[in-house]
Amino acid sequence: MPRRRLRFGAFVPPHHVPVIQNPTYSLQRDVEIVQLMDSMGFEEAWFGEHHSCGVEPIGDPLLFIAHVANLTKHIKLGTGVLSLPYHNPLWVADRVVMLDHLTRGRTMLGLGPGALATDANMIGIESSEQRDALEVDTGVLMHLLTSDEPISIETPRYKLVNARLQLDSYSNPHLEVATAAIVSPSGPRLAGKHDLGMISIGATSAGGFDAVAHHWDALTKRAHEFGHEPDRNRWRMVAPFHIAETRDQAIKDVTHGIDAWCDYLQHTASTPQMQVQGETTKERIEWVVESGTGVIGTYKDAIEQIERLWDQSNGGFGAMLLFDHNWAPWAAKKEHYHLFANLVMPHFQGTTKRLQANETWTRSVREEATAKNWAAIEDFSKKHNDELAAMEAAANIPVG
Repeated sequence: MPRRRLRFGAFVPPHHVPVIQNPTYSLQRDVEIVQLMDSMGFEEAWFGEHHSCGVEPIGDPLLFIAHVANLTKHIKLGTGVLSLPYHNPLWVADRVVMLDHLTRGRTMLGLGPGALATDANMIGIESSEQRDALEVDTGVLMHLLTSDEPISIETPRYKLVNARLQLDSYSNPHLEVATAAIVSPSGPRLAGKHDLGMISIGATSAGGFDAVAHHWDALTKRAHEFGHEPDRNRWRMVAPFHIAETRDQAIKDVTHGIDAWCDYLQHTASTPQMQVQGETTKERIEWVVESGTGVIGTYKDAIEQIERLWDQSNGGFGAMLLFDHNWAPWAAKKEHYHLFANLVMPHFQGTTKRLQANETWTRSVREEATAKNWAAIEDFSKKHNDELAAMEAAANIPVG
């Protein structure tokens, strides 16, 4: 059975550390990296929602998508993820349907319970409530997107009375919706129940890598309970990479920013799923590489990592999303995306097979073709010279 063609994209929280940087310029770089991806053939970009900690400055991914959509042509843009328990699902559905129209079907909706406890606490939501809230709210949201029947519901966070959407979707039957999955079965269960896509965030972390196959098993079991047939093409893996021409260059690049990134996850962000190890730059780089959490190396190392994830998934997935970060200086980061687009993506998309086959064929017939071509050149040259000689002879014939 041939392997499916992988899509590629990026999962952009984003992480801008240290926080001494100009936030306006930080957001501009996020815009520019998506424009660059669009020009390089990446197919997806997903943006997070965060409201505290000072490092991840996109507070409204839908607003960010609306801005970036006008500056790109082809790439699809998703919320990665929108923290649904923070919002009234009626207004979320209403806004994403409008954005589906404005972007002509390039909008995707990723959902999660909320990654930062400090975000949830500011609006009075406890961590213990978030996953149950997400389950209820996703049910409401999907009803609004898929049914013409009104819905009434009251929760501790909102009340809906005969709620319905006034605008039909642009996408048929509606824009793609996906849930986040890290370690817990919450995301896979929701994806299975409502026939959604799934984004396995931190798929290469110790717990995340071990959970990859279980994610799909949980989704499949739940899907069959509700009469759905799951589609692996809607399953996305997320993992960090930084590649350069050589491993030594990649290591040199990441010494620019990997300490600040690790320090944020170790001491600021309230995300226990992301267990970063090491206290020095050397220790942190070694942890990323040796644990298999990420790739700091060459395009060949990136290919090996994706192959490893493919095998672990026990059947494959649809898209590989690069966990966007700022480990490297800006120029080196752009070079990383260039190398990925130019050398990694074709390996999994089969776009060079005919080129390579054609090159192999022309090499095999080169000697014969060269000999024939040279013979043809010599024949024509002889013909040309013979014609010149005949013309000269005719010019020298005396008249009468």
